[in-house]
Amino acid sequence: MPRKSKVGAKSTIGSNPERNRSHNRRVVLDVVRRLGPVGRMEISRHAHLSTQAVSNIVDDLVADGLLIKTGRLRAGRGLPPLQFAVNPDGGMTAGIEIAADHVSTLLIDVGGRIRAQRTLPIQQNDPQTVLPVIKAEIEAAQAQVESPVPQLFGAGVVMPGPFNVEGMTSVGPTTLAGWLDFDAVAHIGDMLGAPITLENDATAAAVGERLHGAAKDLKNFCLIYFGQGLGLGIMIDGRPYRGANGNAGEIGHVLVEKGGRLCSCGQSGCLEAYASIHALTERLADAGIRKVDYAHLEQLHHEKHSVVEAWIKEAAKYLAYQIAMLENLFDPEAIVIGGALPPGLLEDLTLAMQPLPLSVARRRNRSEARLIQGRTGRLTAALGAAALPLLDAMTPRLDTAQAVHRKQSNEEISLVG
Repeated sequence: MPRKSKVGAKSTIGSNPERNRSHNRRVVLDVVRRLGPVGRMEISRHAHLSTQAVSNIVDDLVADGLLIKTGRLRAGRGLPPLQFAVNPDGGMTAGIEIAADHVSTLLIDVGGRIRAQRTLPIQQNDPQTVLPVIKAEIEAAQAQVESPVPQLFGAGVVMPGPFNVEGMTSVGPTTLAGWLDFDAVAHIGDMLGAPITLENDATAAAVGERLHGAAKDLKNFCLIYFGQGLGLGIMIDGRPYRGANGNAGEIGHVLVEKGGRLCSCGQSGCLEAYASIHALTERLADAGIRKVDYAHLEQLHHEKHSVVEAWIKEAAKYLAYQIAMLENLFDPEAIVIGGALPPGLLEDLTLAMQPLPLSVARRRNRSEARLIQGRTGRLTAALGAAALPLLDAMTPRLDTAQAVHRKQSNEEISLVG
């Protein structure tokens, strides 16, 4: 029976209790992914697990096709230790970003390598239009992968929030039409025949920047994410923070101007109405420049168009105070800013925010920048999406074994009772 989960349900990363052995498998796999080829003793040292535990886990991962033996390391006396590496053909996960005007699809193998990537513009973003696009794009991406094509363990699906919030309209160019109360997990899962993890785009983008971008060495940071709207991904101790209903980080709907510009959420004076790609394209439309895509925006910035220059100045004014507020609230190692803005425009926006307002981040001994430009660009959310199902995908046998064990334990308890 398909799992029922509405848009906005918590994803499986970090939101469900994990049994120790399941967690240890993931730790071992991560060590091998980072250091491999590597032997059991070295894995044990980095994973802080006993050699026997590592040996059992490695054998399981080899049997599952996730690790491969790469031979023996010739060093020292005695039998050289066997070396293990991630099997690049052991499986893949998909990252699917459903944005207001496009669908991006990535396939990433268990070693973290991008095997295929595609982006398709869409005119409509309702479920009936988008679902066939997802299926076709996944099939097209799999066709790009050299044979043998690894099995698809699962897919992460990301879309803009907020999810299921009364009083905020689910209309407008930065939102998706028709997804309220639509069971995206069940429908997409049935269509692809794979487990689905659902997340908002900014949180997924933070995961993507942590794994592949400027935040690789950061465990506590916030990512201000430019999609069509504006979102915030929050990472605390290396784990994404989502809030009670998956809506943590809706910074775009923080009020910054009393009685200000109308926002698509129904309020007036939201940050998103001033500091977002949609706000910029609205200003350009008022100046007679319509249907601006990424390349055109890049060109306008290169030409120092007056509307783009004015938007940078205005957006920087509002964002700078939000940077200081986030620093005071979360005390992060840094704030990362990234997403779908062209790199040059993002750089100028970052510079325009300097000097940043005073906050707890202005420490006397601070050597690193308070504000860092992201490196993964338009792929950030899709990269994070592909990472979302990876942890659960690593333990297909174990989950079944645990279910059997729980059933047996319950039966034993019943018999004793």
